[in-house]
Amino acid sequence: MEADYPVFETPLCSELKHICKRIKETYKEIKEDLTPYKDERYYRLAPMRLYTLSKRHFVLVFVVFFICFGLTVLIGIAGPKVIDETPYESPLSNGPEVRKFNLSSQSLSTYNQQLWLTCLIQMDRHGNLNYLQDMSVNFNMLVRINGVIENASIKYFNKEFHNRTRTLNCAQECAEIIVVHLGYLKYTRYDINIEFINLSPMYHIKNFIWKTYNPAFSQVEIWFRFVFVVLTFIVTCLFAHSLRKFSMRDWGIEQKWMSILLPLLLLYNDPFFPLSFLINSWFPGMLDDLFQSLFLCALLLFWLCVYHGIRVQGERRCFTFYLPKLLIVGLLWLASVTLGIWQTVNELHDPTYQYRVDASNFQGMKIFFLVVATVYILYLMFLIIRACSELRNMPYVDLRLKFLTALTFVVLVISIAILYLRFGAHVLQDNFVAELSTHYHNSAEFLSFYGLLNFYLYTLAFVYSPSKNALYESQLKDNPAFSMLNDSDDDVIYGSDYEEMPLQNGQPIRAKFKEESDSD
Repeated sequence: MEADYPVFETPLCSELKHICKRIKETYKEIKEDLTPYKDERYYRLAPMRLYTLSKRHFVLVFVVFFICFGLTVLIGIAGPKVIDETPYESPLSNGPEVRKFNLSSQSLSTYNQQLWLTCLIQMDRHGNLNYLQDMSVNFNMLVRINGVIENASIKYFNKEFHNRTRTLNCAQECAEIIVVHLGYLKYTRYDINIEFINLSPMYHIKNFIWKTYNPAFSQVEIWFRFVFVVLTFIVTCLFAHSLRKFSMRDWGIEQKWMSILLPLLLLYNDPFFPLSFLINSWFPGMLDDLFQSLFLCALLLFWLCVYHGIRVQGERRCFTFYLPKLLIVGLLWLASVTLGIWQTVNELHDPTYQYRVDASNFQGMKIFFLVVATVYILYLMFLIIRACSELRNMPYVDLRLKFLTALTFVVLVISIAILYLRFGAHVLQDNFVAELSTHYHNSAEFLSFYGLLNFYLYTLAFVYSPSKNALYESQLKDNPAFSMLNDSDDDVIYGSDYEEMPLQNGQPIRAKFKEESDSD
C-alpha cells in the first residue's frame, strides 16, 4: 500500500498560481464591463447631451460647425500655393535620334519636402495627317541622379542609369511625363542627366519643370497640424473626463466608438509630422500615410457598427457582428496601404519608377479596391435604410439616428464637392498615387480635408458626451423604476416613450411605477 505524502509547493509555483488567479479575475471584470446590457434602452446608458438639446440648439450646433469649417477654408484660400514650379527651358527644339540633357535643380531644403521633375513634349502637327487622332508612342529614357551636398562636392545618389520605357499619349496636347519623383530630400541640390532614345523627330522637347512643395505652405502645414493636434488632445481629455464616473458597461455604442476615434484622430493629425523636417528619411512620410489610412478606415467601420448596433440591442458577438464589418473595411485598408507601400518601396530603389510602368498590378489593385468599396457602400445603405425604417418611431433612438445621418450626410457632400473641384470628372482615373500631391491648387484644398474631419469628430464628441448636470447613479442602473421616477413628462422632448413601454397586466410599466410611488 502506497503512502500519501504531502505535496510541497515551491514559493515560485505558489506565486505563479496567484498571478494566474489575478489575471483571470481581472479578465472577468473587464469582460463584465465591456458586455452591454441585454436591454440597452436609453435610460440604461450613460446620458448624452444629445437628449437635452432643443431644436434651436441643434441648429446652433450645425451653424458653429459650418462657421469653423468656413474659417478654415478662408484661411486656406488666403494661404500660399502648395506647389512651386520652376521651368527649365530646353536649349533644343528638335534634335537627333538621341537627345541628352543635363539639368540642375535649385537649392533645396527640408521645407521643400519632395521633388518632381516633369517633361513637356510637343508634337509637330505640320504634315501629320493623323493630328486629329489620339496617338501614343513608346520610347526609352535613361536617367542618372547625382545628389550634391552643401560643400559642393558631388556624391552619387545612384551610380547606375535607370532605363525606363515610357509611353507618350497625345490628343490635342501631349500628356505631361514625370521623369523623377523623390519622396524625401537627402541633398541640397540634384543634378539629373537625361537621355531620350528612339523618340521620333516629330516630337519636340518643349521644356522641363521642377516641382517642389512651397516652403511657406510647409510652415502653414506644420502650424495647422500642431493646432489640430492640440485641439484634438483637449477634446479627447474632456470627453474622457465627462465619462469618468460611468462604467464602460453603461456607455452607448457611439460613446465607445468616440473613445476610439478621438485618439486615432490625434494620430491622423500626426504629432510626429515635424520629424520629416528634422531627419532625412522616408519613415515619417510612411508613418503619416499609415495613420491617415488607419483613421479613415476606422471611421468607415464606425458608421457600419453604429447603424447596425443601434438596431441590435444586447450582446454583440464578435463573429456575427464585428467580423463581417472588419473583413470589408480591412480589405479597403489593406488595398490602400499596399498601394502606398508598393509605390514608396519602388521609388526608393528607383526614383524613375511610376505606377503606369507597372500598370497591370495597379489596375488589378484598383479594380479590387473599387469592388470592395462598392460592397461597403451597398452594405452601409442597407443598414441605414433598415435602421431608419425600424426605429423611426422610437424616442431618443430616432434622435440619435437623425443627428448622425444628417451630420454625416453634410460631411460626405462637402468631401465629394472638394474631390470634384480638385480632380474634376477624372477622379477615378490613375492619378492617385505619386501625382496626388501635385494636384493641390492652393492651401484651401489641403486645409478643407483636415478641418472637415476634425470638426466632424469634435461635434460628435460634444453631442455624445454627458452634460455637466447629468444625474446618474451607477449603483441604481439596474432599477428602471428609479430612472422613471426621476424623469418628468417635460424631460421627454422628442416624443413620449409611454407608448413604447412594455405592458404588464394590461398597464404600461412606467405607469405602474408611478402609481406605486404615489401610494408610498
